[in-house]
Amino acid sequence: MVQNPPSQFSPEQYKVDSPRAQVEALIQAPASETEIDLEFLYTRDIEFRQETIYFLVVDRFFDGDPDNSEGINSDLYDPNQQDWGKYWGGDLQGVIDKLDYLKNMGVTAVWLTPLFEQVEDLLISNAAMHGYWTKDFKRINPRYIAEGENPSLNETQETKNTTFDRLIEELHQRNMKLVLDIVCNHSSPDTNGSKGELYDDGVKIADFNDDVNHWYHHYGEVQNWEDDWQVQNCELAGLATFNENNSEYRQYIKSAIKQWLDRGVDALRVDTVKHMPIWFWQEFTGDITNHKPDVFIFGEWIYSHPGDDRSIEFANESGMTILDFGLCVAIRAALAQGSENGFHTIQYIFDQDHRYNGATELVTFIDNHDMCRFQTLNPDPAMLKVAIALIMTVRGIPCIYYGTEQYLHNDTDGGNDPYNRPMMESWDTDTEIYRYIRLLSGLRRLNPAVSMGSHWQKYITPDIYCYVRRYRDSICFVALSRGGAVTLPEVETELPDGEHTCVITRNKYEVKDGKIYNLRLEERGVIVFSHVGERIKGETIVRVQLNGVNTQPGETIVITGDCPELGNWDISKAYPLEYINTNTWSAEIPFNESAGNLISYKYAMWREGRSPLRENLVNRRWVIAKEGTVKWRDTWASGRES
Repeated sequence: MVQNPPSQFSPEQYKVDSPRAQVEALIQAPASETEIDLEFLYTRDIEFRQETIYFLVVDRFFDGDPDNSEGINSDLYDPNQQDWGKYWGGDLQGVIDKLDYLKNMGVTAVWLTPLFEQVEDLLISNAAMHGYWTKDFKRINPRYIAEGENPSLNETQETKNTTFDRLIEELHQRNMKLVLDIVCNHSSPDTNGSKGELYDDGVKIADFNDDVNHWYHHYGEVQNWEDDWQVQNCELAGLATFNENNSEYRQYIKSAIKQWLDRGVDALRVDTVKHMPIWFWQEFTGDITNHKPDVFIFGEWIYSHPGDDRSIEFANESGMTILDFGLCVAIRAALAQGSENGFHTIQYIFDQDHRYNGATELVTFIDNHDMCRFQTLNPDPAMLKVAIALIMTVRGIPCIYYGTEQYLHNDTDGGNDPYNRPMMESWDTDTEIYRYIRLLSGLRRLNPAVSMGSHWQKYITPDIYCYVRRYRDSICFVALSRGGAVTLPEVETELPDGEHTCVITRNKYEVKDGKIYNLRLEERGVIVFSHVGERIKGETIVRVQLNGVNTQPGETIVITGDCPELGNWDISKAYPLEYINTNTWSAEIPFNESAGNLISYKYAMWREGRSPLRENLVNRRWVIAKEGTVKWRDTWASGRES
């Protein structure tokens, strides 16, 4: 049993940056008879890759409490919902009221636009209904909670009796997660002479126009978007840009976000990450994950792309993953805009997945609140169906923009902001897209090949795309058409021989020698087969991910160590990893006998016809949790012949 440490020993003094360093500090410091709480020595893993995210603009989703709509400044509210720059009444009660609608659609995580208190003024006829002009990061926007309800996080931290707390409770009762949208780059623009006035739970702490403590940069707006210094230090559209070099600012923003996490927030979406230096994000994510180790964080690097070195560096080194703009743009080009290369445009993105250390954790989407909706580009609902089927079955975590399942779009002015943010109007649970999302969300949770597996192209033309997702002995086969009906003479599926039923159509198909012969794909057709192998079971499951090793055919990465689960250093009994792409190998390893123990391990390479290659480094060490799920994220060290 773990006992309380003696008074002279504090686990806090041994909390250092990496888990391995934490273990080493523990081993070196306490006396041998000392037993301490090892909880901080491992990281539990929220497996967000199985989630289906639904992104909604709170003000435009549903008005569940009309009494709060006018707010303290009724001039910012349009009850007729005609002025697109003003509030229209959506609130957190409205989200609560529609949770069953979302759950029944297969949504498992709800991403809300920022909930912080905003400036109550207009800028060129626009209010802060979007949530990105923050006045106080430690207060809830009063327009989203009950009239007269206390918006202070500090004053309600113990009672937790706000509408926001009820939303958290209702979500978690349904096994759904909350994703909070946060902004660290800026506060507010110039509204009637006031700019960047920032508050800490009602107490003013900064003012752009009287910036005596240097909370803001004062370099004007970005003039050259190719100049990295300007992009990171100058203003976006006149928004007061925080000075990340100010330690007081950094302490304020981190303490505020930690309070929201303490209220039950499960994940963070971070706005405008390309506009702050990576060292800031490394400090931020390090502190936030120390506070809540199982938080999932993803950032918005606008128009990130696998060919863009800076966005790749951010995704790999910042401590958070990113929204996959590269795939989004490719999908829109191929399926909404009819690009000549069609599905080849999409496959080109997947061909570069090796540049990411975590391609399977990228957040995928086909549109959002900053671009026109997919159906503004192409109103054909059948093509939307193909696009949804694609992002629900390829690598990454799919995110659905609110109303997509109801074909919601407004094409005024090309459908751009603010017309891409119409009021939710319909709640039909029988639309084809609603049904697709429900079925494919269930598939993502059931079949690990979809959430964690590798991606293998099997047949491709500009108009036809067939691919396999594979993880261990679980397989998902997908066939898509953006054109007319077609019959494919034969397609490799990797499925076991026998009869298989399409997840979508319920039609049955025969697989022989791993292939389907004369596969009929209807116009704008979608076919999905799923075969689920045996799942990994154990007291503790370690999800291993290894990057930085470039294997050749016939080579397999394994993990070996000083415990029975890893072969007790017998490399012939080491645990094999799964190939994901040329940069990433992965595995789920069950620990039973060694659960709760300190182990040593390293990676090696099995090579056909040659001796194994072991990493050239001192063994890694880790305390295996007694139960639950743990993640290891390692980078291959140079190998040495056995």
